[in-house]
Amino acid sequence: MMKIAFDAKRAFTNFTGLGNYSRFMIKALSDFYPENQYLLYSPRTSDHKEVTDLLLQKNVKVRIPSRFVSKLKLHSIWRSYMLGNIAVRDRADILHGLSNELPLLNNCRLKTVVTIHDLLFIRYPELYNRLDVIIYKKKARHACKVADRIIAISQQTADDLQEFLGVDPSKIDIVYQGCLPQFKCEEESTGLRMVSDKYNLPEDFLLNVGTIEARKNALLILKALAIHKHHLDIPLVIVGKATKYKNELVAYAEKEGIADRIIFLHQVNFEDLPKIYQLAKVFIYPSIFEGFGIPIIEAINSSVPVITSKGSCFSEAGGPDCLYVDPSNAEELAEAILLILTNSKLANQMRNKSLDYVKRFEEEKIAADLMEVYKKVM
Repeated sequence: MMKIAFDAKRAFTNFTGLGNYSRFMIKALSDFYPENQYLLYSPRTSDHKEVTDLLLQKNVKVRIPSRFVSKLKLHSIWRSYMLGNIAVRDRADILHGLSNELPLLNNCRLKTVVTIHDLLFIRYPELYNRLDVIIYKKKARHACKVADRIIAISQQTADDLQEFLGVDPSKIDIVYQGCLPQFKCEEESTGLRMVSDKYNLPEDFLLNVGTIEARKNALLILKALAIHKHHLDIPLVIVGKATKYKNELVAYAEKEGIADRIIFLHQVNFEDLPKIYQLAKVFIYPSIFEGFGIPIIEAINSSVPVITSKGSCFSEAGGPDCLYVDPSNAEELAEAILLILTNSKLANQMRNKSLDYVKRFEEEKIAADLMEVYKKVM
């Protein structure tokens, strides 16, 4: 039996990428390796359903700061400087930082693992606040230096760790991430119709999911629709948090006369998202760069044909039966969309074969890979 501790702040405070990753990993370990104890360290808890469901696991315990720390609002110091010693006092065998960082004050008696999701802040610093780049880089460099093992969520991230931070490749393990089980449940027609009515969705639509920011490159989809206005007379639903980039999308759609075909959904209940995937005709993810690309796996598990970008990590997530396009070539994207919409045989083949491919991201496989990393550390 092992006692494994996690810097689990994101599991309690983030309900998109990093939070989903944290909860997925903890739940998978708890389910498939129930003999271990899992300690979740977080500055605060949450009554969000995704969190409360996780805490029902008998082998999962939460540790939060003392009243004294909370009263003085020293949560950041507690997490960044005290956590290692607290884990040692709790007799943890391993402390796993789930989101690019480990405590700045390291306790030599504690084995440590860190997950590095991506180094986008180094590759594309112009997309970030300058101070954030300095902080993120410092935290990632420190974590990679002190960790006994480093988990990269893709080969792309492993390559970036070597290129940008000079990490020894022998210290890196690639452990993919999977999508939550909600995306693997085929919904009945009644449930799909209720969600369609709730969000006023059209009968047929293209889908894009992700924060609405320049790196996600939704403008390419709009350009593809504008190129073939008459042949691609199908709405586009964009699900995600809005940024200033949305203004650019709206302005372009209005200029090209396609604004009435673009539907933005900024407030979608998580339990509704799998159903929205299942209602879509095609999922399009033309992002310029990612650490991995979980929405691709979510779409495939929802039996939706996927078009995504060439390069980066996208083929790792999508496999050989997605369609890949140049993320700067709107004509190529338009042709790919038309191909799927007009060729039902191809669309079915993409769905079925891609479902076989993403079995490598099942919870049991990922939990086993993660345990192998812990065994190396011990």
